[in-house]
Amino acid sequence: MLSKDRKETIHLPHLLLPKKHIDLSKWAVVACDQFTSQPSYWKELKSYIDDAPSTYNMILPEVYLEAMGEETIDTINRTMDTYLSSDILEDIGPSMMLIERKTTLNSRRLGLMMAIDLEDYDYVQGSKPLIRTTEKTIIERIPPRMKIRQHAPLELSHVMLLMDDSKLNIIDRLFQRRHEFKKRYDFVLNMMGGHLRGYQIEHCEEIIEEFYRLIDQEDPVLFVVGDGNHSLATAKAHWESIKKVSKPEALINHPARYALVEVVNIYDQGLHFEGIHRVLFNVNNTFLVDMFHAVDKEEETWVYTKEIGMTPFYIPKSTAVAYEQIQSFIDEYLAHHPKVTIDYIHGDQELMDICNSHENSIGIKMPVLDRKDLFPFIHSGKILPRKSFSMGSATAKRYYLESRMIIPTQPKEKK
Repeated sequence: MLSKDRKETIHLPHLLLPKKHIDLSKWAVVACDQFTSQPSYWKELKSYIDDAPSTYNMILPEVYLEAMGEETIDTINRTMDTYLSSDILEDIGPSMMLIERKTTLNSRRLGLMMAIDLEDYDYVQGSKPLIRTTEKTIIERIPPRMKIRQHAPLELSHVMLLMDDSKLNIIDRLFQRRHEFKKRYDFVLNMMGGHLRGYQIEHCEEIIEEFYRLIDQEDPVLFVVGDGNHSLATAKAHWESIKKVSKPEALINHPARYALVEVVNIYDQGLHFEGIHRVLFNVNNTFLVDMFHAVDKEEETWVYTKEIGMTPFYIPKSTAVAYEQIQSFIDEYLAHHPKVTIDYIHGDQELMDICNSHENSIGIKMPVLDRKDLFPFIHSGKILPRKSFSMGSATAKRYYLESRMIIPTQPKEKK
């Protein structure tokens, strides 16, 4: 039996998958918050998809977020309605999905799709729910994402949560038993994303209990956010807004109470932690002089400009302190230089490519957080500055595939 006080934290979603005639290589696309300074990526992807059914038509790549208008949101919602009413999606029932992802680096990463109760998650600093944020949430980033979600009938998710399972007992053992589960998909991802397989798990009670046994009773933490911090915060804000205008009885099983996530073990062999680099646009070299004086100089990294190339730069030895000092300086600098903008980049080569294609830009190579330090850091009650770590390069990020309803559906009348 599930523990009464935690039985809703992990929720089995009614997963929606494309029907068998849908081309999954065109259906699944990478997380919308990737390649935000490379519109050429999204243009090439759109050209490949053409008119085929695709999750591309149900998301807004953040490279286009500033140009978003009501018409854009209406188009996304109409597409969702069309996919629901036509011969495209099917409900495979309440279940989890065991995911086997192989990236172009030939690394196998395992994950488990489920839903989590947003009542057990909070992004407010200092709160200690079962599901905790790892990085600072920028409240100003939530409203434009809320506009997309608030009337959408479907949820697609690129949120990845991390679990602390050093003995590899849960997801790895499920993978060893994958032949017992129904394989739902097996295909090559577009745009160098690697390969994806999914195995449906319908009977999950014992799995859920195993997750609960990982919880430290002195400072209970079940999951921490790895990717999609602002998307999960948006889901929380959306749920809170629904609670304000709904009757209590309508909230008990409301689908927006839950959020679709992929859970990954922080010790998974295919999970590669990387730093998230910074690129400043419309900036001059005095920026580097000012930043040099603003941070502790203990360990070497490098900065990059199109004009000079790679130049050594020194930052704090502690990864958390380095992100804290550099981001604090950048935030203050941006506040006093309104024409300067920033982007967060995955990958060293991508950092240099973007600087080479933008005049008056400066790239900062950031350090890598050691995975073993993350859960102790969160247990200490602290959170990292935003964009402090990444789980793999941009092409290794989660691709949208599964979806679920987030608006109540009326039961069909019996004929």
